[in-house]
Amino acid sequence: MTTKAIMEDVRSAQFATEIFQGLTATPKYLPAKYFYDTAGDEIFQEIMNCEEYYLSACELEIFRKQTAGLAAAIMQPGSPFDLIELGAGDCKKSAYLLRYLVRTGGSFTYIPIDISSNIINYIQTQLPLKIAGLNVRGLNGEYLPMISEAAKVSGKRKVVLFLGSNLGNLAPAEARAFCRKLRCHLRPGDLVLIGLDLKKCPDIILAAYNDKTGITKRFNLNLLKRINRELNGDFDIGQFHHFPVYDPPSGACKSYLISLADQQVTLWCNGDVQHIRFVRNEEIFMEISQKYTIDQVDRLAGESSFRTVQRFYDDRGWFVDALWSAV
Repeated sequence: MTTKAIMEDVRSAQFATEIFQGLTATPKYLPAKYFYDTAGDEIFQEIMNCEEYYLSACELEIFRKQTAGLAAAIMQPGSPFDLIELGAGDCKKSAYLLRYLVRTGGSFTYIPIDISSNIINYIQTQLPLKIAGLNVRGLNGEYLPMISEAAKVSGKRKVVLFLGSNLGNLAPAEARAFCRKLRCHLRPGDLVLIGLDLKKCPDIILAAYNDKTGITKRFNLNLLKRINRELNGDFDIGQFHHFPVYDPPSGACKSYLISLADQQVTLWCNGDVQHIRFVRNEEIFMEISQKYTIDQVDRLAGESSFRTVQRFYDDRGWFVDALWSAV
């Protein structure tokens, strides 16, 4: 068996185990990282382009309009660096920065990290064709293990991009723990450019996760389809309802799937048949998208052994890319 085949078996077993753990927990949940199979990647691209999902447009505006400022901020120390992007996706935003850095003679290696092997394959094969002279070394896997690998690539200083409010997919305590772990892989003076969605009108926020054409609904339900396909599950997709909620005081926007009936779902977990029971109106927690104030962003930096050195906002002030320096 090849190394690639062994890794695929390991990931398949991990997927089965974590799905089963989530569906047998109280309350039930599904790990949001598993949204991103091939179909999930495609649906998420639709989400980023839909009218209500302002987050991508806001951050794209920052990278498009303030490219020179972003580049100057991360190149300011003047030494060669590794540019590590967590959850690189289609690189639509970071491509502005990458082109500018290559064009202005920046000395760096681009290290995209993504849990989707499809995304990493695309970046490694296609991005150098679009940005001549770009040196790419992709890493396929979860953030922290791959950050550890990226830290070993060279002794150069590190600049980490964590865009798209991906950190917002963690509850505040989890986000703080993640940032502290991230800091452990960096040296003093290394930089993190972190994109976070800011608190604003609740109606605007909630609409971003409940678009009128139902793209986000399809995105959530696609994970049930993935379970059916990869774990021989028998979820009846029509018996689950997509339900997002936003709590302004806490800044937590959460998505659930609600069971519309008493039902039983069967799936395979590492060689055994498992039966999962749902009662009518029972929820599956799918994901969180945490919203912050600027004071909360700065406090998160300080609690994680970083300091804020610069902030970049879109024109409406709805989104921030905060540049942190490790201390």
